[in-house]
Amino acid sequence: MWSVKRGKVLFGAVAALLGTLAFTSSALAKDNKCDGLPSHDQLRTALQAAVAAGGGGFGLNMWGTVVNRDGIVCAVAFTGASRGDQWPGSRVISAQKANTANAFSLPGLALSTANLYSAVQDGQSLFGLQFSNPVDTKAAYSGNSANNGQSNDPMVGDKIGGVNVFGGGLGLYTAGGTLIGGIGVSGDTSCRDHWIAWETRKGLSLNNTPTNDNIIYDLTVDPITGHTTSASGFGHPACNPTSPTPAS
Repeated sequence: MWSVKRGKVLFGAVAALLGTLAFTSSALAKDNKCDGLPSHDQLRTALQAAVAAGGGGFGLNMWGTVVNRDGIVCAVAFTGASRGDQWPGSRVISAQKANTANAFSLPGLALSTANLYSAVQDGQSLFGLQFSNPVDTKAAYSGNSANNGQSNDPMVGDKIGGVNVFGGGLGLYTAGGTLIGGIGVSGDTSCRDHWIAWETRKGLSLNNTPTNDNIIYDLTVDPITGHTTSASGFGHPACNPTSPTPAS
């Protein structure tokens, strides 16, 4: 039979469980901080301004994602009126790019995803890098698609993972030069993706990089062997219809 004593014991157990859950939630919130990184609205505003400024390519709408230094997604946004106005596949690609730029940049060395293209080709020093750190598909594709690109995008709060090795991903550095995460942009040619990411980062005042991580167009083809080489080792292919290089 039910008793007051038994009820008190059960109540105490439930209270203890709720206390544990609250502590766990608080700890997770502490670990998942996005301090200093743009909110969804700030990202969307800066992304839209960059898209409106041009940047070559086909003039398409874009997805943008921001991750913190631990690779946790902090914000996802798009520039069109609805999520269908951008390539749906570019949502996860933008997150990959943000993760890559953050994962392979350092406090004293900024590397854009565009800088990685040549080094990961067959026979080059970083070949295989593109197959490491795979995307967490549960984080990428779970949740209600109606929330994609909103402040409650299902990726927010999760570690997305992924490595992408063409233009559109940049590290984010504060005015004091502290590396606090990465931004990824996708939705057009990879060259325009880089340009839009560059302008978006500048609009967010998170472009205080220790080294120049701009896109480099220095690929040449050996007429005899047909092999493509990069004079710098960090080159990226030019894109049609245009391949703009952002001003620093």
